[in-house]
This record gives sequence, C-alpha cells and structure tokens, in this order.
Amino acid sequence: MVNVNIKNPDIFRNYEILETYIAGVELYGFEVKSLFFNRGSLKGSYISFYKGEMFIKNFFIPPYQEKNIFISYDPYRPRKLLLLKKQIAYLYQQTREKNKTIIPLRVFNKNRLIKIEIALVKSLKKYEKRFKIKEREFKKQKERLLKNYFKSK
Repeated sequence: MVNVNIKNPDIFRNYEILETYIAGVELYGFEVKSLFFNRGSLKGSYISFYKGEMFIKNFFIPPYQEKNIFISYDPYRPRKLLLLKKQIAYLYQQTREKNKTIIPLRVFNKNRLIKIEIALVKSLKKYEKRFKIKEREFKKQKERLLKNYFKSK
C-alpha cells in the first residue's frame, strides 16, 4: 500500500502551533486515488466554518484521470472535515479570539482512510519571526563551536 504524505510548506515559519487535531475528510473516489499517488497541494489552503461544520478550502486535488471525471469537477472545491461536534464548537470559539486561526498541516493515510492533521495556530509578528531566526542561528553556531572544541582535544 502506498503512503500518502502531503505537507503544507511555510507553516512553522509563519505560525506558532497551539494545538493539533486529526480529522477525516469527505472525498470522491478519484480524489482518494489521486492522493494515494501523492498528487495534491495544501499550499494556500485554510479551514472555514459554515452552519456548524468545518470545511477545508483551496485544497488542490487534481483528478486521477483527466478523461474519466465529470465535467463540472472543481479541484479546489470545499471539502467537509469530519470532527466531533464538541471539537468543532471549541475550535470555532478559539478562532473568534485575536490572531488565532486553523490551518491544515499535512494529509496522510491511516490504513485505507485519508486523514488531515489540522492545527490551531497563532500568527507570528515580524519581530517574533526575526527572533526565531536569530535563535536558530545562535544554536547552530554554538553547536559548531562545541563540535570544533571537542574535536581539537
């Protein structure tokens, strides 16, 4: 069996992850087949609420076979996420707070089911991003110096 592993780029650079959840997703059969060949993109996708349900929008899934789909198929169509009502209510309440949103992190398969890992995130300010980069560079430099110090002994 083929493993599905589609990740969302630039998440850890722009957001601070507060909580993660795993949700099911409603898909057509040919979309599942396409995802099993790791065709798809989470870039620019986001989660929205409509009538007490969660939907993933801008999740691109190309058709498995171009000639074998119905004419009105939209590869960017909104797809319903499957979570418990308590979780949906909690996440809806959390997104009403300042700077919090829900974004998809990755798509994977669990047995023969397609799952989406979503995260409640807080967007980082510019100065926080710069601080994160400085901290990472300092850590790399420190490890390099320690490695060279112990190598010389």
